Amino acid sequence: MTEVITTKVVTNEQDLNRDPITGTPGAHPLGTGAGAAPGGVAGAAVGLAVGGPVGAVIGAAVGALAGGLAGKSAAEAVNPTAEEKFWRETYIREPYYVSGRNYEYYAPAFRAGWEGRVRYDGRTFEDAEPELKAEYARAPVLNQGWLDVRPAARAAWDRVDRSWKVVR
Repeated sequence: MTEVITTKVVTNEQDLNRDPITGTPGAHPLGTGAGAAPGGVAGAAVGLAVGGPVGAVIGAAVGALAGGLAGKSAAEAVNPTAEEKFWRETYIREPYYVSGRNYEYYAPAFRAGWEGRVRYDGRTFEDAEPELKAEYARAPVLNQGWLDVRPAARAAWDRVDRSWKVVR
């Protein structure tokens, strides 16, 4: 007698990071946007110097495309689903953890840290901190004071930073 075992894979649609245009999984809009903006500015500056206003328009488009692709590649090193899972499982072992505080207490700070590391690539945590604090304050949950959760944001930033050093 032969036994047939089947496995059903259940995927959370949100975890697929679908590209908004093509629908393919694996889109990284945060990294793409973070790369496209400075790429477009740099391309426009070079295009303006070489070809005047028309060159600026072409340079901006080419620079944005190149920067977006570079940003997408960088963002692929950061999987938000994996980061969420990691911090949800390990936050209670962090030195800043306060007994009785659940994951949701720290989650917006973790998210600000790992997303900020992608968004503000090339900057230090301290340089990006005002923006990270503002992003944390916009989280849709009841936020605590930044100083209470700053170590969580820093830990998430540093974790991404370490993983990028391995990838790069």
